[in-house]
Amino acid sequence: MSKTIAVINQKGGVGKSTTAQAIGAGLMLKGFSVLFVDLDAQGNLSYSMGANTKGYNALGVLERPETIRDEIQHTPSGDIVASSPRLAGADKLIEDTGKEYRLREALESLQGSYDYIIVDTPPALGVLTVNALTACTGAVVPTQADVFSLQGIAQLSGTLETIKRYCNPGLTVMGLVITRYNGRATIRREIAETLDRVAGQLHTKLYDTKIRECISIVEAQTKRQPIFSYAPRSNASKDYKALVEEILKGE
Repeated sequence: MSKTIAVINQKGGVGKSTTAQAIGAGLMLKGFSVLFVDLDAQGNLSYSMGANTKGYNALGVLERPETIRDEIQHTPSGDIVASSPRLAGADKLIEDTGKEYRLREALESLQGSYDYIIVDTPPALGVLTVNALTACTGAVVPTQADVFSLQGIAQLSGTLETIKRYCNPGLTVMGLVITRYNGRATIRREIAETLDRVAGQLHTKLYDTKIRECISIVEAQTKRQPIFSYAPRSNASKDYKALVEEILKGE
């Protein structure tokens, strides 16, 4: 049975695509088979993995769920259903009854083909994020230790409750993870403590692992390599490996 993890946050710039790739790559290092799905029109995950974004790709899957196997690309960094720039218009293109269940329908046809499916989402709470949350078994929320991230999580809370009530009763928020962390800043330490309390309100936890600020992440993305192969001794590599361990233990 495949486990589907959505990586979500309506606030941009929190390392969402980076975290999605690192979680998937870390699971692959553990010997699991992984499929990535990029629902973000910006296509950062697809670019980092060297995927082609010129076709229908993820949008094609949402319009025609039965075509998902045809849309899977095999890259040196793993299998992916890549982004498409046309995803930016998904809210207008996907309007039929049952629009929230398109991704779930597509992924159900892949059950048993992959151990994990990692879904990267756009920084918005439209039809794409709703599809990801409806299809997933759990969600990971990357966040920064700043006040704007606190506001974003508060807004996300209502969406999660709505999805659980109407679309996916089994949805669980697996945890919040702080990214781009600098422990030397006092205010960030204080906000990290506040995030711990916010996690409790979401009936989840703040992962012990914090992803430290690290230039190797940007370099790895530029080279289109996973952080673990590009800079295996970097702080980012160590931190994301620790996060994957926490995720696996939490299951």
